Amino acid sequence: MPSAAALPEPAHRSSRRSPDRPAPRPSAPTPPVASRLGNVASSPVREILALTARPEVISFAGGLPAPELFDVEGIAAAYRAVLRDVPESALQYSTTEGDPALREAVAARLTARGTATGADDLLVTTGSQQALTLLATALLEPGDVVLVEDPCYLAALQTFGFAGARVVPVPTDDDGILPEALDEIAARERPTLLYVVPTFQNPTGRTLPAARRAAVAEAAARHGFWIAEDDPYGELRFEGEDVLPIAALPAAADRTALLGSFSKVMAPGLRLGHLRAPAALRRACVVAKQAADLHTSTVDQAAAARYLRDSDLDAHVAGVRAAYRARRDAMLDGLPAALPEGSRWNRPEGGMFVWATLPAGFDAGALLATAVGHDVAYVPGAPFFSGTPDPAALRLSFTTHAPDEIAEGLRRLAKTFA
Repeated sequence: MPSAAALPEPAHRSSRRSPDRPAPRPSAPTPPVASRLGNVASSPVREILALTARPEVISFAGGLPAPELFDVEGIAAAYRAVLRDVPESALQYSTTEGDPALREAVAARLTARGTATGADDLLVTTGSQQALTLLATALLEPGDVVLVEDPCYLAALQTFGFAGARVVPVPTDDDGILPEALDEIAARERPTLLYVVPTFQNPTGRTLPAARRAAVAEAAARHGFWIAEDDPYGELRFEGEDVLPIAALPAAADRTALLGSFSKVMAPGLRLGHLRAPAALRRACVVAKQAADLHTSTVDQAAAARYLRDSDLDAHVAGVRAAYRARRDAMLDGLPAALPEGSRWNRPEGGMFVWATLPAGFDAGALLATAVGHDVAYVPGAPFFSGTPDPAALRLSFTTHAPDEIAEGLRRLAKTFA
């Protein structure tokens, strides 16, 4: 048997090129990514969450619902039921508009909260974030003006950046968007869309009063723009009276798209949202969704519909509200000792966030690394502004820690300013 050294070298390993084979040509470079990505920055909140993933960090950074409050047994039972009773339809393709039973249940819940809604008024989406993306696709041409609250929900700014829109901030105060400023800016800029989170806003936790909602509706009718009303937190009210959505006001009924979500009241992992919109706009969003993903997960929709049929979501949400109220109170109780003298913060009546402002000269972004060094985290407020940022602002989420953990986190936070 010949030795290995004596065996001929396989052709594919030869370093010699056949004289008849031409030399390989350099590969042409691939085209660059789309230029619209240049208008969109990555989410600083997501980056902060990655930096603070250590279990010893008490994080007030993420806008996350409390996982220990998920109704795991009820949701699991709903999945078991649909896979046992209707597996053929639950695992099959579905209509773009969404599961009829789920749309009926959502319509009933919206109607009970003051916004008369039928199942055919709704489109089920893959989270309310997709609903916002569909609206941007259906309504916005590159260069169109979108008005936003300043500060504003970060992922909305990303969505409008992808659409190539020109985002124009509208000033706010402790009660939210200023109607006089909105009227003046709308007259000057001729916007296509106004985006607002009027109830327990992200990032500030503010709630727009009824009189200002009416003024926003009248401004939309007067200047001819659409309203995207985002309401992921509206069912998380701890105190005070409910305020009707802008979509329920006659002046804006023909020009308001209402976005909702099960993420904060059931579970975000379901990725279930819904869009209530006037017929022509809703049909345009259906076409946009067909191009995006055909339809939202059939089995998840079926399970959510079964959960709403067999379980008491209102009772579950009442328990969540009670827990969140105790956590909000623990944060408010600890802030006077945690933040420097001269700081100010609000008292949200619900939702997930407290908005705080440090005294002049403090930079919440620059101080974040120091806070993380003390095993506590928050989100600096500056990235939420599309206008002039306030470096002294910060967002504190109170939902994912029990009151005693919040108290300890605030004791750690105080060391940041010592």
